[in-house]
Amino acid sequence: MWPLYAIVLMSLAPVVAAVLAYFAPQMGLRPEGHTNYGRLLDPQRPMPSAQELPLATLNGEPFDLTSLRGKWVLVSADTAACPESCVRKLFTLRNSHASQGKNVDRLTRVWFVTDAAPVPQQVLDAYVGTHMLRADPNALAAFLAAERSGEEALEALGAHMWIIDPLGNLMMEFPPDADPIEVRDDIVKLLKNSRIG
Repeated sequence: MWPLYAIVLMSLAPVVAAVLAYFAPQMGLRPEGHTNYGRLLDPQRPMPSAQELPLATLNGEPFDLTSLRGKWVLVSADTAACPESCVRKLFTLRNSHASQGKNVDRLTRVWFVTDAAPVPQQVLDAYVGTHMLRADPNALAAFLAAERSGEEALEALGAHMWIIDPLGNLMMEFPPDADPIEVRDDIVKLLKNSRIG
Protein backbone atom coordinates (compact mmCIF):
# COMPACT_ATOMS: atom_id res chain seq x y z
CA MET A 1 0.00 0.00 0.00
CA TRP A 2 2.92 2.41 0.55
CA PRO A 3 3.53 2.91 -3.19
CA LEU A 4 -0.14 3.83 -3.60
CA TYR A 5 0.08 6.38 -0.75
CA ALA A 6 3.24 7.85 -2.29
CA ILE A 7 1.51 8.26 -5.68
CA VAL A 8 -1.51 9.94 -4.08
CA LEU A 9 0.73 12.33 -2.09
CA MET A 10 2.75 13.23 -5.18
CA SER A 11 -0.46 13.89 -7.10
CA LEU A 12 -1.88 16.15 -4.37
CA ALA A 13 1.32 18.11 -3.68
CA PRO A 14 0.89 20.64 -6.56
CA VAL A 15 -2.74 21.26 -5.60
CA VAL A 16 -1.84 21.83 -1.94
CA ALA A 17 1.03 24.16 -2.94
CA ALA A 18 -1.31 26.18 -5.20
CA VAL A 19 -3.95 26.51 -2.46
CA LEU A 20 -1.30 27.64 0.04
CA ALA A 21 0.14 30.15 -2.44
CA TYR A 22 -3.30 31.63 -3.00
CA PHE A 23 -4.62 31.69 0.56
CA ALA A 24 -1.35 32.23 2.47
CA PRO A 25 0.80 34.70 0.50
CA GLN A 26 2.94 35.33 3.60
CA MET A 27 4.49 31.88 3.04
CA GLY A 28 6.34 33.30 0.03
CA LEU A 29 5.06 30.77 -2.49
CA ARG A 30 3.68 33.39 -4.89
CA PRO A 31 6.03 34.57 -7.63
CA GLU A 32 7.10 38.18 -7.10
CA GLY A 33 7.93 39.04 -10.70
CA HIS A 34 5.75 40.99 -13.09
CA THR A 35 5.99 41.72 -16.77
CA ASN A 36 4.61 45.25 -16.92
CA TYR A 37 6.83 48.31 -17.05
CA GLY A 38 4.21 50.81 -15.87
CA ARG A 39 2.88 50.70 -12.31
CA LEU A 40 -0.61 49.24 -11.99
CA LEU A 41 -2.73 51.51 -9.80
CA ASP A 42 -4.47 49.80 -6.93
CA PRO A 43 -7.18 50.72 -6.43
CA GLN A 44 -8.01 52.00 -9.87
CA ARG A 45 -9.66 55.43 -9.92
CA PRO A 46 -12.84 56.09 -11.91
CA MET A 47 -12.84 58.89 -14.45
CA PRO A 48 -14.23 62.06 -12.82
CA SER A 49 -17.42 63.66 -14.05
CA ALA A 50 -17.45 66.96 -15.93
CA GLN A 51 -18.46 68.68 -12.67
CA GLU A 52 -15.52 67.21 -10.71
CA LEU A 53 -12.98 67.88 -13.48
CA PRO A 54 -14.16 70.70 -15.77
CA LEU A 55 -12.32 70.53 -19.10
CA ALA A 56 -12.29 72.74 -22.16
CA THR A 57 -10.80 72.38 -25.62
CA LEU A 58 -8.22 74.92 -26.76
CA ASN A 59 -11.14 76.75 -28.41
CA GLY A 60 -12.87 77.08 -25.04
CA GLU A 61 -15.63 74.52 -25.67
CA PRO A 62 -16.52 72.26 -22.72
CA PHE A 63 -15.33 68.67 -22.97
CA ASP A 64 -16.58 65.68 -20.99
CA LEU A 65 -13.81 63.12 -20.41
CA THR A 66 -16.39 60.35 -20.05
CA SER A 67 -17.11 60.74 -23.79
CA LEU A 68 -13.89 58.76 -24.36
CA ARG A 69 -15.19 55.65 -22.61
CA GLY A 70 -14.85 52.58 -24.77
CA LYS A 71 -11.27 53.43 -25.77
CA TRP A 72 -7.89 53.06 -24.09
CA VAL A 73 -6.84 56.63 -23.29
CA LEU A 74 -3.13 57.53 -23.23
CA VAL A 75 -2.68 60.56 -20.96
CA SER A 76 -0.06 63.22 -20.34
CA ALA A 77 -0.23 66.64 -18.69
CA ASP A 78 1.94 69.75 -18.77
CA THR A 79 1.96 73.50 -19.24
CA ALA A 80 1.10 74.96 -22.65
CA ALA A 81 4.73 75.96 -23.27
CA CYS A 82 5.47 72.21 -23.48
CA PRO A 83 9.12 71.96 -22.43
CA GLU A 84 11.35 69.18 -23.73
CA SER A 85 10.06 66.66 -21.16
CA CYS A 86 6.49 67.38 -22.34
CA VAL A 87 7.47 66.92 -25.99
CA ARG A 88 9.09 63.56 -25.14
CA LYS A 89 5.87 62.37 -23.47
CA LEU A 90 3.67 63.49 -26.35
CA PHE A 91 6.08 61.87 -28.82
CA THR A 92 6.13 58.60 -26.85
CA LEU A 93 2.33 58.42 -26.65
CA ARG A 94 1.84 59.37 -30.31
CA ASN A 95 4.32 56.74 -31.51
CA SER A 96 3.00 54.09 -29.12
CA HIS A 97 -0.48 54.78 -30.46
CA ALA A 98 0.57 54.78 -34.12
CA SER A 99 2.51 51.51 -33.77
CA GLN A 100 -0.54 49.44 -32.73
CA GLY A 101 -1.43 48.35 -36.28
CA LYS A 102 -4.95 46.97 -36.50
CA ASN A 103 -5.59 48.03 -32.87
CA VAL A 104 -4.89 51.72 -33.50
CA ASP A 105 -8.61 52.59 -33.37
CA ARG A 106 -8.90 51.13 -29.86
CA LEU A 107 -6.77 53.99 -28.49
CA THR A 108 -6.92 57.75 -28.20
CA ARG A 109 -4.57 60.35 -26.71
CA VAL A 110 -5.21 63.22 -24.29
CA TRP A 111 -2.87 66.03 -23.32
CA PHE A 112 -4.10 68.02 -20.34
CA VAL A 113 -2.85 71.61 -20.61
CA THR A 114 -2.50 72.93 -17.07
CA ASP A 115 -2.44 76.67 -17.72
CA ALA A 116 -4.10 79.30 -19.94
CA ALA A 117 -1.06 80.17 -22.08
CA PRO A 118 -1.17 79.61 -25.86
CA VAL A 119 0.12 76.29 -27.19
CA PRO A 120 2.99 76.74 -29.70
CA GLN A 121 1.93 76.15 -33.31
CA GLN A 122 4.79 73.67 -33.73
CA VAL A 123 3.28 71.47 -31.00
CA LEU A 124 -0.23 71.80 -32.45
CA ASP A 125 1.05 70.70 -35.87
CA ALA A 126 3.16 67.80 -34.57
CA TYR A 127 0.43 66.24 -32.42
CA VAL A 128 -2.70 66.49 -34.54
CA GLY A 129 -5.17 63.87 -33.33
CA THR A 130 -4.36 64.39 -29.66
CA HIS A 131 -7.22 65.78 -27.55
CA MET A 132 -5.69 68.94 -26.07
CA LEU A 133 -7.77 69.92 -23.07
CA ARG A 134 -7.30 72.71 -20.57
CA ALA A 135 -7.69 71.59 -16.97
CA ASP A 136 -7.27 73.10 -13.53
CA PRO A 137 -4.01 71.57 -12.24
CA ASN A 138 -5.31 71.00 -8.70
CA ALA A 139 -8.46 69.20 -9.88
CA LEU A 140 -6.39 67.20 -12.36
CA ALA A 141 -3.84 66.23 -9.70
CA ALA A 142 -6.70 64.99 -7.50
CA PHE A 143 -7.49 62.48 -10.27
CA LEU A 144 -4.11 61.56 -11.77
CA ALA A 145 -1.94 61.82 -8.65
CA ALA A 146 -4.44 61.16 -5.86
CA GLU A 147 -1.95 59.16 -3.75
CA ARG A 148 0.31 62.22 -3.57
CA SER A 149 -0.42 65.58 -1.99
CA GLY A 150 0.41 69.25 -2.41
CA GLU A 151 3.45 70.16 -4.50
CA GLU A 152 4.36 66.51 -5.02
CA ALA A 153 1.03 65.90 -6.76
CA LEU A 154 1.47 68.95 -9.01
CA GLU A 155 5.03 67.89 -9.90
CA ALA A 156 3.75 64.42 -10.82
CA LEU A 157 1.55 65.98 -13.52
CA GLY A 158 4.60 67.10 -15.47
CA ALA A 159 6.58 63.92 -14.91
CA HIS A 160 4.33 60.93 -15.55
CA MET A 161 2.11 59.43 -18.25
CA TRP A 162 -1.01 57.37 -17.53
CA ILE A 163 -3.48 54.97 -19.13
CA ILE A 164 -7.25 55.00 -18.62
CA ASP A 165 -9.01 51.77 -19.54
CA PRO A 166 -12.14 51.56 -21.72
CA LEU A 167 -14.34 51.27 -18.61
CA GLY A 168 -13.15 54.70 -17.52
CA ASN A 169 -10.68 53.69 -14.80
CA LEU A 170 -7.23 55.19 -14.38
CA MET A 171 -5.22 51.98 -14.17
CA MET A 172 -1.54 52.48 -15.01
CA GLU A 173 1.15 55.10 -14.41
CA PHE A 174 4.48 55.28 -16.22
CA PRO A 175 7.60 56.61 -14.47
CA PRO A 176 9.26 59.94 -15.28
CA ASP A 177 11.46 59.79 -18.40
CA ALA A 178 9.79 56.51 -19.36
CA ASP A 179 11.44 54.31 -21.96
CA PRO A 180 9.33 54.67 -25.15
CA ILE A 181 9.88 51.02 -26.14
CA GLU A 182 8.73 49.76 -22.73
CA VAL A 183 5.65 52.01 -22.85
CA ARG A 184 4.76 50.70 -26.31
CA ASP A 185 5.26 47.10 -25.18
CA ASP A 186 2.96 47.58 -22.18
CA ILE A 187 0.26 48.98 -24.46
CA VAL A 188 0.68 46.05 -26.86
CA LYS A 189 0.21 43.62 -23.93
CA LEU A 190 -2.86 45.46 -22.66
CA LEU A 191 -4.54 45.42 -26.05
CA LYS A 192 -3.60 41.79 -26.71
CA ASN A 193 -4.94 40.54 -23.38
CA SER A 194 -7.99 42.76 -23.09
CA ARG A 195 -11.42 41.90 -24.41
CA ILE A 196 -12.73 45.40 -23.74
CA GLY A 197 -12.25 48.51 -25.84
